[in-house]
Amino acid sequence: MAIAIEPRRAFGSATTSDETVASQSSLWHAYIAVLAAACVMVGVYWDISWHMSIGRDTFWTPAHLLIQAGGLIAGLSSGYVALKTTFGGSEAERNSGVSFWGFRAPLGAWICVWGCGAMLASAPFDNWWHNAYGLDVKIVSPPHVILALGIYAIVVGALLLTLAEQNRAVGDARRRLALALAATGGLFIMNFALFLTEFSERRFMHSTLFYGVIAATFPFGLTSMARAIKLRWPATAAATAYTLAMILLMWIVEAFPATPKLGPIYQHITHMVALSFPLLIIAPAIAIDVVLRRAGDRFGVAVLAPIVAVVFLVAFVAVQWPFATFLVYSPLAQGPIFNADNFVYWMHPAYEALTKRFDPTPANASPLVMRLAVVFGVATLSSVLGLRWGRWMTKVRR
Repeated sequence: MAIAIEPRRAFGSATTSDETVASQSSLWHAYIAVLAAACVMVGVYWDISWHMSIGRDTFWTPAHLLIQAGGLIAGLSSGYVALKTTFGGSEAERNSGVSFWGFRAPLGAWICVWGCGAMLASAPFDNWWHNAYGLDVKIVSPPHVILALGIYAIVVGALLLTLAEQNRAVGDARRRLALALAATGGLFIMNFALFLTEFSERRFMHSTLFYGVIAATFPFGLTSMARAIKLRWPATAAATAYTLAMILLMWIVEAFPATPKLGPIYQHITHMVALSFPLLIIAPAIAIDVVLRRAGDRFGVAVLAPIVAVVFLVAFVAVQWPFATFLVYSPLAQGPIFNADNFVYWMHPAYEALTKRFDPTPANASPLVMRLAVVFGVATLSSVLGLRWGRWMTKVRR
């Protein structure tokens, strides 16, 4: 099951006529994959909101169908590209692909095919899980993990397909593809945010655990996008796409009526409950763009990663800490704009009071200095992985 990848030219080399032909014939697939990834991520947001507002009633909910439709669009279109490239493609198209079991297709297409298979496999597994163990208490369950891996693969596949097109393009075409890549990067970051919903509640936002979880994921996403996207403010563009998607979905979803269908029902719900206001990662994204632009190629990853980690943590804490205080305590945060009163219907009134304050630090917690050191170490490792992956992404052409 080995994948053979032919040697690539350096990122800055001239685009050959073969690459141009391959790009023109595969451009539609990149945009289809981005559309599929968007369907999947919108469906995931909608599904979480559905569980918070109505409960799990059947697999055949609109949110579930949208998620699976996105997976099928990405998987089937990628399968078609593999068959067409292998049996009916030109030499240039075959050379622009990656070999797998004798078939040829772009690397992103193979990842989309795998993601589609994982998503389809998770559906009957999830139904069996609910029949055997009842309703999910947490977002993270074995079938949901398989689904999340499939969703992640779809988004990464769309990212790599768009990335290859951007890296082969020149002039205005490259800028258009860079903007599409920034939108896909926003979906990539959104995937992390949705999967970490349980760890990023408002009441956790003054804890080192919250910042440790954020440090494990978002520096990776932002630094890799900062390396890969060919825009002046690449990480900022991806963070903006994430923020706009989350805010628009929050405002749209909560405008629809909904009534809980499963007990116990402790909260009077009359409309869809949206997720909380998105994390303010635009500030550290701007800081990362500035640092990486100033650093250029003068520093290696070993030097640059700790700097990026510090910049990310300082910028994020500076904006998220006071904003969390606003969300928890300010009456202005209540209502549809900031959505700080988005209580799920099964929340007991006794628990509701706990959501209106920050969780205290456990008495047996390690000293603050040690916890901050762990958060810094996690952010540094995340930055190392992001910088390395982002550097590799600049060379992707297939």
